[in-house]
Amino acid sequence: MSNNEFKILGKEIKKGEGAILEMDVAKLHTRNSLRIPVIVERARHDGPVLLLMGGVHGDESNGVAILREIIRKKYNKPKRGTIICIPVFNVFGYLNQSREFPDGRDLNRMFPGSPTGSLASQFAYKFSNEIAPLVDYVIDFHTGGAGRENFTNVRCVLQEEKTFDLAKVFGAPYIVNSAYIPKSIRETIHKMGKVILLFEGGKSLDLDQSVIDYGVEGALNIMKRLQMQNGEIIVKKDPIVVQKSKWLRAPYSGMFQSQVKNGSRVKRKEILGKIFDPFGEFEKKVTAPFDCYIFGLNTAPIVHKGDAIFHVSIETT
Repeated sequence: MSNNEFKILGKEIKKGEGAILEMDVAKLHTRNSLRIPVIVERARHDGPVLLLMGGVHGDESNGVAILREIIRKKYNKPKRGTIICIPVFNVFGYLNQSREFPDGRDLNRMFPGSPTGSLASQFAYKFSNEIAPLVDYVIDFHTGGAGRENFTNVRCVLQEEKTFDLAKVFGAPYIVNSAYIPKSIRETIHKMGKVILLFEGGKSLDLDQSVIDYGVEGALNIMKRLQMQNGEIIVKKDPIVVQKSKWLRAPYSGMFQSQVKNGSRVKRKEILGKIFDPFGEFEKKVTAPFDCYIFGLNTAPIVHKGDAIFHVSIETT
């Protein structure tokens, strides 16, 4: 493809032009086709191709809201290069307000997909072949799932200098070292030789304005670093870098109540929460096993023994 030609989903986008395209997902039994809107804006000047995507899990509303704000504020209209926005990636899950695809599969474990596989796998294959090869950079916006709330963070492999640099530029409170998960979008994009950041903030089926603001401002910072937008990069505070982390798990089953604020630093033996039964017979404290930062917590009122309840940093010297 020449510098003067950019073709996506069968349509050529000329310099200085934009388009709202549709990616066919599936033919329904009602004879209707299900399509995903893909919003493309190309500048008059050459530059990188940045993909912004939300709603890979249909119940993760914050990512959808972040993309909506970016489009509303016209940040997706670059001075250089091309910006592709897919606000609602998993339209099936979004309509049903559920994490999964209709076939019960987690779409983010189906990449790069197969043309003859399950419905989710076919969709993953279409994306992997028709959109992913065109991009240079990706920001994938997520929230916590299964009753977990993530304090705003971006995830990458810290040893990858280019990705880590963009993570710092993003400006989220936490940067978390995270290996590539097999069959995820992130792993697929990485294997293609492209750079991808994973954003995490808030919880499913919830809109958190502070998380949305971090996502919008972070994406704009990345655009500025890539010289796709003008202006000064604004990072409010140096991020806390988490090299290693783990989930603390419930030592008992029962009703659960957290007693610490998400995003805070705690000391060893500090009380993090309590687990108790509904009959007033026992109440057990959950304490920090070591000094750490908390950047994820379980908001469920009832937990079972072994459930993940606090995502914490493991500090090494």
